[in-house]
Amino acid sequence: MKRTAIPLLVAGVLVAFMAAGLTLKPRDVPSPLIGKPAPRFTLPVLEQPGQTLSVEDMRGKVWLLNVWASWCVACRLEHPLVLDAARNGQVPIYGLNYKDVPADAQRWLERFGNPYTASLSDREGQVGIDFGVYGVPETFVIDKTGVIRHKITGPLTPETLRDTVMPLVRKLDG
Repeated sequence: MKRTAIPLLVAGVLVAFMAAGLTLKPRDVPSPLIGKPAPRFTLPVLEQPGQTLSVEDMRGKVWLLNVWASWCVACRLEHPLVLDAARNGQVPIYGLNYKDVPADAQRWLERFGNPYTASLSDREGQVGIDFGVYGVPETFVIDKTGVIRHKITGPLTPETLRDTVMPLVRKLDG
């Protein structure tokens, strides 16, 4: 009797964990970096490879970091929203071009429009890893002191921008 009870108990626990996992939303992956300083970086500007920007260059302003790539289908779907957000001018948006060929990324921006104050080339993906990027697109809200305040995993939506991102930006900028 004991020999069958232990495997059944283990199987029951595994089924319970799997059932609980099915109720989770993959977009709601919490970031351990929320409330912590953004990882330090210095990267070349995609459009001007001789110029670099660092996280310290953004201090003193609230800003968004939008992680994107020319090979990313979801980035193309989200791109019109990023363009609209840039046009309203409420917050500077910096791109982090993730694991991409710079020439491909530049052609993509020329074709679909460039919403970024600057787009940084993270060709090897190390800065993305430092930010805990699970995949592209992802967007981070970073405050005036360089602290990450919010992370959106997956493409931005009109609702996310309207109900979460922009109210947070206004609060942090106030």
